[in-house]
Amino acid sequence: MTPQTQQVTQQSSQAATQIAVPAKGVPQPPLQTTLCPPDSDSDIYEEPDTSYASVHPLNLLDREMSLQVPLTVKGRYSSLCSDDELLEDDECSFVLICSPSAWEEAGLSPLQGSIFLPNTGRLASPPKEDSSQLAAVIKMGWLDKNPPQGALYYQRRWVKLDVDYLRYFDNDKQVYSKGIISTASITNVTSVGELKFEVITNNRTFIFKAESDAERNEWVNLLQDCTRGRQRRSTFTPGSPLTPEFKGYLELKGLRSKLYTVVASDKVFLYKNIEDYRIGVGITSIEMNVGNVKVTDRRSFDLTTPYRIFSFIAESEQLKDQWVDAMTDAIGEALSNSEVADRMWAEPSNSSCADCGAPKPEWAAINLCVLICKRCAGEHRGLGPNISKVRSLKMDRKVWTEELVQVFLLLGNNRVNGFWAANVPPSEALSPSSCSDDRRRFITNKYRHGKYRKYHPLYGNQRELNNALCINVRSTDVLETLSLIFCGADVNCSTGMADCPTPLSLANTHSQPLQAVLLSHNLNTDLPRLEVEGGMEEVHFSAPTSVYHNGFLFKTGSMARPIIERKAREEFSRRWCTLNDGTFSYYESDKNSNPNGALRASEIVCLAVDVPDKHGYEHTFELYSESDRLYLFGTDDPCSHKEWVKSIAKSFIPARAEPLLRLGFERIGRLKCKDGLNLQTSKVGWFALVGSTLHAYLDDNQEEEIHLRKLNELSIQQDNEVLVLVERGRRTLYIEGERKLDFAGWCAAIQFAAGSGGDTLSQQQLTDTDIPVVVHSCIDYITQCGLTSEGIYRKSGVNSRVAALCERFRRDARSLRLKEGEHQVDDVSNTLKRFFRELEEGLFTSEDGGTWLTTAAIQDENMKILQYQTLLNKLPRVNRATLRALINHLYCVQRFSELNQMNLHNLAIVFGPTLFQTDGKDYTAGRAIEDLIQYYTLIFKVDEQQLKKQLEEIKVIIQVREKLNTKFPSTEPGGHFICTVYLEEKKDTTEQHVKIPASMTAAELTCEILDRRNIPVKDKEYWNCWEFIDKEEIERPLHYRERVLPILHSFGTDSHLLIKKHIAMEAMIIYLANKVDPSKHGMMKFREERSILGLGLPSGSFHDRYFILNSSSLRMYKEVRSNRPERDWPVRNLRVYLGIKKKLRPPTCWGLTVVYESKKQEKAERQQWYLCCETQPEMREWYATFLSIQNDGDVWPQDGLQPSRVSRAPPDTRHGNVSLIPLRGSENEMRNSVAAFSQDPLAGRCLVLSGDLATLQ
Repeated sequence: MTPQTQQVTQQSSQAATQIAVPAKGVPQPPLQTTLCPPDSDSDIYEEPDTSYASVHPLNLLDREMSLQVPLTVKGRYSSLCSDDELLEDDECSFVLICSPSAWEEAGLSPLQGSIFLPNTGRLASPPKEDSSQLAAVIKMGWLDKNPPQGALYYQRRWVKLDVDYLRYFDNDKQVYSKGIISTASITNVTSVGELKFEVITNNRTFIFKAESDAERNEWVNLLQDCTRGRQRRSTFTPGSPLTPEFKGYLELKGLRSKLYTVVASDKVFLYKNIEDYRIGVGITSIEMNVGNVKVTDRRSFDLTTPYRIFSFIAESEQLKDQWVDAMTDAIGEALSNSEVADRMWAEPSNSSCADCGAPKPEWAAINLCVLICKRCAGEHRGLGPNISKVRSLKMDRKVWTEELVQVFLLLGNNRVNGFWAANVPPSEALSPSSCSDDRRRFITNKYRHGKYRKYHPLYGNQRELNNALCINVRSTDVLETLSLIFCGADVNCSTGMADCPTPLSLANTHSQPLQAVLLSHNLNTDLPRLEVEGGMEEVHFSAPTSVYHNGFLFKTGSMARPIIERKAREEFSRRWCTLNDGTFSYYESDKNSNPNGALRASEIVCLAVDVPDKHGYEHTFELYSESDRLYLFGTDDPCSHKEWVKSIAKSFIPARAEPLLRLGFERIGRLKCKDGLNLQTSKVGWFALVGSTLHAYLDDNQEEEIHLRKLNELSIQQDNEVLVLVERGRRTLYIEGERKLDFAGWCAAIQFAAGSGGDTLSQQQLTDTDIPVVVHSCIDYITQCGLTSEGIYRKSGVNSRVAALCERFRRDARSLRLKEGEHQVDDVSNTLKRFFRELEEGLFTSEDGGTWLTTAAIQDENMKILQYQTLLNKLPRVNRATLRALINHLYCVQRFSELNQMNLHNLAIVFGPTLFQTDGKDYTAGRAIEDLIQYYTLIFKVDEQQLKKQLEEIKVIIQVREKLNTKFPSTEPGGHFICTVYLEEKKDTTEQHVKIPASMTAAELTCEILDRRNIPVKDKEYWNCWEFIDKEEIERPLHYRERVLPILHSFGTDSHLLIKKHIAMEAMIIYLANKVDPSKHGMMKFREERSILGLGLPSGSFHDRYFILNSSSLRMYKEVRSNRPERDWPVRNLRVYLGIKKKLRPPTCWGLTVVYESKKQEKAERQQWYLCCETQPEMREWYATFLSIQNDGDVWPQDGLQPSRVSRAPPDTRHGNVSLIPLRGSENEMRNSVAAFSQDPLAGRCLVLSGDLATLQ
């Protein structure tokens, strides 16, 4: 014990013998050891509780006067000071002079109150603590607090955190805090040292110490959540819910120092001074719903609460009257319509916010029927009144009719959230501490998009939804009406009754006032609509029949992520499972009565049947729920597995899609989708995946089949989570992802089913005529580009490129487009041959292949043709269609043998061993192929006129290509251009002449130039190919994957390419890496080449405009508050250049020139305009965002610029060590080469010395 403490203890003991009351107005000096030094940031030293050990009771009749007058006996010091600084208090030294029991008899507590506030008087505590003081408490508990500026001691504090403030108290019984810190003023929260953490504001740091690391980490995480996304501002700002009504300095009786006092809404805040008010660090707040104001003197008045009396002194009588009026108004506002709030909170589920769970919500969305807190109400307002009509429980008195109150009491937040929040993933759920960005995202998804709602069984069927609404409004089921409305039922639909034309009139006619008030508040709410004509028929939706099944299954824990690895048997637990009355439950054993978990059939959205032995148990299946959880069950009994799959599927598949249950599906469930005829409204479809066929029930109970391997296009739009299926010659189907987990499963399954499933013909991706896409693509390319190529199908391609083409076709033939210049003719021809040689079962099938060969030996021509026709009809459908297409192609090739030197015999030599997969030691296979080509029109019963038309079309193609080659003789034979490229600057000594093939990219050209000049690419050096347009004074760095040849084609005489370093690239990459939102918005100065019609912008000046750039478009608004854009450009059609020509007199030197090109069917449209930024970093950020969006975030190669990216010239095809076959010669000479040809390691992919061999005439 310190000497000072001993002195205080002695004085306290002396006080036990007598009570000395000094003369009124004679202040006693405070005890020296109890005070902090003036202007110190240290906390006060508090004396131990032993100072109360022996005191005499106080005469309760003089209680008020005794509490207000300083006494000579000095005990525990209680003064108006903060933990950080002590106010001047020379005349105030309040002393506790009665025992705790005496205080309790008087209804007072010796520890109640805050050392911030003078003990001027206390009233007896009410039996129930004011609920408003507990609003939105996120966490509370004991912490040790250390004052700033390095003080070494800690003091015990009871700390409470809510969404707006961090408050700390002397103990857990106090109502009024010792200090408050606005969460909006907190700039950082970090862990420091052992068990400690710092709360940092703009000019002050608070240090707290917890009892454990876990406790410390929880406080830090919650504080970070509360402060994340909050705007850094003072506690009150104009227009906020807590805008100050009145503020200024007031003196508390007994204190020399004054407190800065703020009356805001229904609260009074006390601050040490105006500086603390501005930074959001105060003393306490007083809820005025329990307050009363009474004038006591000319300049004095009391604010009385059940916990304390605050005696204030104003600077003048006039100011006193203004303070009294302001506090009286605050009391009136706090009590205004509090009856509605109290009635609402009487329903237990209404006592917490429907969105984040914060206690005592004081706002409501009256059309959505949810009670919400203040912070969520702000985000609801952002949705607009057409979606959420926000009203206050306390201030909007007129709106709260008895009927509307009864609707909220009847429904309650829990029941309403059973609809609105039926499918909220745990990772997306809000908490009271969630930041504004998370709230905005969640509330938008919940109410604007209906992402988490529980879909009505009639969803997607507008007629039945409207019909059900007209029926239900006559009953008392208000929740069903809410579900129908927000699943698409039209509140203004026609009932077909003359006397009651609308659902609202029906509700009034049938005396349903609660239904009527719900309908009336949603007459103009934005909802999905489908057009319906005619009156309504009273037809109810029929639910599927109940299914019963039970037995043992093995189950893993539920998961929130897809299963990407094999689950071992040890990860499964044996569970007794039952399917009864639409609920699938699993128990610890068949003896237990309480289930471990349950899934209602309506919650199951997908059932997936795994392939055998995928996991530890041989037969498994997966269930996906609306809450985005995955459940895996398994068994070794195939019969039990089959029965469970059948029963569960039957329990949740509706009657209209029941035929799907008869299929041997791999995956079945419901998905939201849109088709090409109606893209405005989504509908629910029921789908089953069987092999490569997707069966669907979308409308009118009609089953549709989508052959996935015959799709023209299959893609996933990652931004919108949409799977796009484009059928050949038919519609486009958009499948939308409601839940990430089951949507990812459907995408993976559909993509796998749509790909090549194996090495047989029937497992390939097919065209609508049942021809493999790889065969169709190669034949089409060679017909267009290679029929005049000498030695086609005989010359070898580059083995590595052929292998790469085969792999790309095998992975996804549908997505590969063969292009001239990018793909070589000989590579494509060898790819086709390799495909047929590696086919499992072969084109002619292993069963009948020998018969085809023996048929070739038949001498009688008619008999031979009949036998070939018989064998052709025995082939599987895909094999037959493929053989017909191939022989048709080879027939056309040999018809132009005078150009390509590939006559009937040459083709037979190449394709005989390839198609029959023989060793080629004899000519039997070649003879069969020769017969098929020679008798093509007879064997395949070809229409002669159709064949003639086809040959004429080929002649036109050849003639056009010959004219093009004559017109552009300067280009290289492979379509290459000779181009001049400069290095670092444009001058004669830096120019390089480069051959530009069609496939060369900007990165490859850059490496080519650097290689020529022996310039190494160092780390963090961003060499780039730039496009310069001298006339416009602009430049543009080409994206590293951008093709160079199209840029050359678009060049004018004043344009050139230059290789130089991109000095801003590193800054752009860092900016994009730290950027959370891919979009960007802000003000820029805008000017167009010509005046814009309707905007009134002259062509001679720049004007401020607000721009929003997102993943799909660039939008221009007249100002920030504008709702409708003036212009909207697709971002993919924009080309952005750095710089603006000087003659336009741009207001800044940081400008962008933007070119918009739209190639329409009638004519191409081109626009050019200019954007000016205020600073260089701003311009760089805009340009980086453009670049990132246009290239899907791939701005620069991850491994940097590699010299290996350069495309080398193909090897000289006139050299090689393989056997050569003459292109011209006798039949015997060609046949003698067959053996050597077939023994070649490349299996028919040989090199030819074109034109250098001796030929026989």
